[in-house]
Amino acid sequence: MSLTQSNMLALGTVAPEFYLKDTNSADTFTFSDIKGEKGTLIMFICNRCPFVHHVIREVVLIANDYRVQGIGVAAISSNDVLNFPQDAPDLMTEFAFENNFEFPYLYDEKQDVAKGYDAACTPDFFLFDNQNKLVYHGQLDDSRPGNGIPLSGSDLRGAIDGVLYNRIINPDQKPSVGCSIKWKK
Repeated sequence: MSLTQSNMLALGTVAPEFYLKDTNSADTFTFSDIKGEKGTLIMFICNRCPFVHHVIREVVLIANDYRVQGIGVAAISSNDVLNFPQDAPDLMTEFAFENNFEFPYLYDEKQDVAKGYDAACTPDFFLFDNQNKLVYHGQLDDSRPGNGIPLSGSDLRGAIDGVLYNRIINPDQKPSVGCSIKWKK
């Protein structure tokens, strides 16, 4: 496992727009389509990363808990599928089905969206408020594969609760860590 830390995109950054195909439905979505009434969670993940595998159940629980409360949710995979065929769109569909995704799993073939968000690793979490401004870009929680700390989603859940209940979100955020995004050469 290669360990990569997320880049800390400036809080207050307006969400970059995108236009990506959903591997679950074959529909195409923009950020505006995904946007929730109260906020929006964009996650960069992939099929093969052990860090994603470690957190995916908690990620799906968080998505299900908060989508009904007005948080829009989407996952995006931006990996180079030529060199990493395990992350191909047809396998994204399988991964989403196996993990009961009820949110879009979008394919960023040109990697422009990952670059626009300054995404660096999988998983990488970006939470925007209802004005599309970045309020949280950090870790899910302190759990990592093999460290013995149970998953709770506490950092991300705390930030989402801040958006929902108009609370101050701590600007000192721990970056996410995981596998590097596999960039095209």
